[in-house]
Amino acid sequence: MKKGMKLRFIRTEALDAAQNMAVDKALALTYKKDHLPIFRLYTWQPSFTIGVSQILDDYNTKFEEFKNNSAKRMTGGGVLFHGHDVSYSLVLPSEEFKNLSVKESYEQICSFLLTFYASLGLNAHYAKDLEGINLSKSEFCQVGFEAYDIIINGVKIGGNAQKRTKNMIFQHGSVPLFTSKVDQKIGHSLQDIDVNIDFETCIDKLKDAFEKTFECELIDDELNDEEEQYLNDILKD
Repeated sequence: MKKGMKLRFIRTEALDAAQNMAVDKALALTYKKDHLPIFRLYTWQPSFTIGVSQILDDYNTKFEEFKNNSAKRMTGGGVLFHGHDVSYSLVLPSEEFKNLSVKESYEQICSFLLTFYASLGLNAHYAKDLEGINLSKSEFCQVGFEAYDIIINGVKIGGNAQKRTKNMIFQHGSVPLFTSKVDQKIGHSLQDIDVNIDFETCIDKLKDAFEKTFECELIDDELNDEEEQYLNDILKD
């Protein structure tokens, strides 16, 4: 990304799965070529999301403890549990990455996460850069390994996914903070590797890491009228 770029910064409180994914979709669908890019940080009610090609009813019956607090993401991947994590979303102009492959864009965009983990005193790497990590897919996001998953102390911490259109790149991902009770499919958290950090501190550090990594300016903002209208229409559907 260009040094000195300005982005809208949107912070949303803990929402249910449908609301969070509807906000992501509204931001992506209303984005136009001349708009400022968007960086969003948010938390969740206890819930889960699934990849765009999965079937929601298959998992609502498996995980009845969430009482249908679930939603489908715009992106691929598998089941991902929420409520113990901080998530980010980015809406970026595709023009900024026109000379990069999809993999190269992942490496550039995810670099702020490496900065974030370094601020916690952790030595984080992409899965693709470590021997002994076999890239693989799984029905559950935190079990499989994608090239740009973050590995710390030999375990996967969070993940990222991307969707592209002619005008924009949408990417989101998650940082799991606390150990969850949803069996082994939840994956690992920072708490599991003896790093204790609360939601607000995590959000502040992610914001700082983003600004430092990309030397950009984040402008505090909220959804505009058009985005709110799209959000309401999506939730009605």
